[in-house]
Amino acid sequence: MQGMLQRLRGQPRFFFGLLILLAFLLNAILALGLMDGLERQAYDLRVRATVPNTMDERVVIADIDEKSLKTLGRWPWSRDVLARFMDTLFTHYQVRVVGYDVVFAESEKNSGLALMQELAQGPLKNDGAFINELQQRQESLDYDKRFASSLKDRNVVLGMVFNSKRGENLNSPPPPFAALTAEGAAAMADLHHPQSYTANIDALTQSARITGFFDNPQLDADGIFRRVPLFQLYDNKLYPSLALATVHLALGAPPVQLVRPQSGGYSAIEGVALGEGEHGLFIPTDKHSAVLVPWRGKSGEAFEYFSISDILDKKIAPEKLKDRIVLVGTTAPGLLDLRSTPLEKSYPGVEVHANIIAGILDDMVRQQPAWVLGVEILLLIAVALVTLLVTTRFTPPLQVGITLVLAALVIGLNLLAWNSGMVLPLASPLLLLAILFTYIMAFGFFSETQGKRTITRLFGQYVPPDLVDEMAKNPEKISLEGESRELTVLFSDVRDFTSISEGLSATELSALMNAYLTAMTRLIHKHRGTIDKYMGDAIMAFWGAPVHDANHARLALLTAMEMKSDLATLQTEFRARGWPALNIGIGLNTGPMNVGNMGSEFRMAYTVMGDAVNLGSRLEGLSKNYGVTIVVSESTRKAVPDFSYRPLDCVRVKGKLEPVTIYEPVGETTGLPAATLSQLNEWESVLSHYRRQEWDVAEKRLKALLNADDRPLYRLYLERIAQFREVSPPDNWDGVYTYTTK
Repeated sequence: MQGMLQRLRGQPRFFFGLLILLAFLLNAILALGLMDGLERQAYDLRVRATVPNTMDERVVIADIDEKSLKTLGRWPWSRDVLARFMDTLFTHYQVRVVGYDVVFAESEKNSGLALMQELAQGPLKNDGAFINELQQRQESLDYDKRFASSLKDRNVVLGMVFNSKRGENLNSPPPPFAALTAEGAAAMADLHHPQSYTANIDALTQSARITGFFDNPQLDADGIFRRVPLFQLYDNKLYPSLALATVHLALGAPPVQLVRPQSGGYSAIEGVALGEGEHGLFIPTDKHSAVLVPWRGKSGEAFEYFSISDILDKKIAPEKLKDRIVLVGTTAPGLLDLRSTPLEKSYPGVEVHANIIAGILDDMVRQQPAWVLGVEILLLIAVALVTLLVTTRFTPPLQVGITLVLAALVIGLNLLAWNSGMVLPLASPLLLLAILFTYIMAFGFFSETQGKRTITRLFGQYVPPDLVDEMAKNPEKISLEGESRELTVLFSDVRDFTSISEGLSATELSALMNAYLTAMTRLIHKHRGTIDKYMGDAIMAFWGAPVHDANHARLALLTAMEMKSDLATLQTEFRARGWPALNIGIGLNTGPMNVGNMGSEFRMAYTVMGDAVNLGSRLEGLSKNYGVTIVVSESTRKAVPDFSYRPLDCVRVKGKLEPVTIYEPVGETTGLPAATLSQLNEWESVLSHYRRQEWDVAEKRLKALLNADDRPLYRLYLERIAQFREVSPPDNWDGVYTYTTK
């Protein structure tokens, strides 16, 4: 009946948890956008956490900076200066490609040429010498034409701007990457379709190899540059971005193709293929042909800037620019070419293109394909089920730990995918985990209080609080009836307690014992032990009940080791208070025991009984004989194999015919010094000689051990050897020492 009530009590928690999951699934499937803001912030955090901040030497920025403006005058400069700039870059520095993050939408107004033409049509029209001179100099004074000539037959990408609103087109459109049929254009419906444009003057457009747009129609709702499209479709023609056009020329103008895999009735752009075969590049995009900007670093930390005035004056070492991709842009505050990015709120626009170019060349553009939605759905379901089915089985502290581990796992897998070039949703599974955790904690607090009170009333006097909480979650697994289980029992006793008590007043003795028992009990509770009883100065505890625990032997052994080490601290405190120092003996045994609520109709106690319990008590009594604090049985040693042990003896204790091998635990093997392990091996060798009755060899090696480490155990065996020399053991001696007292 109790189990049924527990299952019914768990159903509402699971049901409402599923409703929370359903809300998250609907948001993802229906693209409601409720998580978009958080996802953008999570994306930016990952960008900032993983940005390499390394300098890329392949791409440099020719900067229209304050220095250049001071030297060459305000922008725009004369096209004559720009023509000289082109000649310097390609002839002197031998750069690979130049891309302009500016647009030259108007012809230059050369006042000198206009005046000469006015004179030639007016007062000097009959002056043959003047007309002849004008004809000879007119071409050199046409700076637009001169700039256009400097672009011809060179790898130059000019910039242009598309507009999302209808307006007047400025100048003729540049040649597109591809002209599509009406049907082909209709199939590209997901691309951005601008309504107007601003292009360069015709002379420049006709001279440049290619023109690429540098506007971004795919800004996120918060105005931050995260994605930039590689193509836009205007008048059924495909136009590339400045970054794509620049990479295209830098790689020798390989074939370019939009990749549109077909799956049933679904077809969407998934990337851009740049080149073919093993040397080709695949650039993953979204359905709008936009790439996630592969940020390389903060402004000035990823790409080197050179002032255009220094380039014109040839102050830059040639090797700094040779065979480089040069982007012409501005960082001058007055020209306001700044963008908001995940890295910085004011980031030079030209450097956005530089990041895309470097990312394409490195094949480091991250992808977020349409099927990521399926991954998000599976991830949300997995997080919800693990949280609802697994986390709820543990105590609140463990629930916190498991939730943190689950969150770390989600983040770790997400970062693993991120570093592999895949962008998976992060905010939605983490928020779902946080909401479910809060809900479970609140539900557990309000719905399980009564059950916990019942369990606390029954077992609070036996077990530590964390086990009470664990038992309260699964009361159907707890039984007060007697049963047989494999458990580990611990007995501890204060040595010479009678003489200690005689030297203290009743008040002092009470204070001493309270301090001692409190410290030891705290350690037992720390390692999930159950206090059976206090017997004056003695403690009896066991592990593995009432809550099953497969590690009961290890937990008991860890408790004993900490009792031994913490006693040294207590002794210092006791001496400071004028109390005598305490020494204790501890016995541990693992084996089948009867456990349950036992006693009479007048008094009941949750306790353990059986031969294995009695042996544990005997082992505690033997500890003083061997001069050690802790004695464990062979069964406990086998149950905790990662510890090293010092074999003490093979004995028959009072009340048992079968001999028992006993050990002193030394510590976890992996943490022991090599010298200690060597000494243990030497002691085991000595015992082998002793049991073969090789007294001389055993004695010699024992004395060597004793000189290195004065242990009562070694002196005990030297005394036995001396006795056996006087009175030899019987012929059937098996090396077992028989004790006739407890």
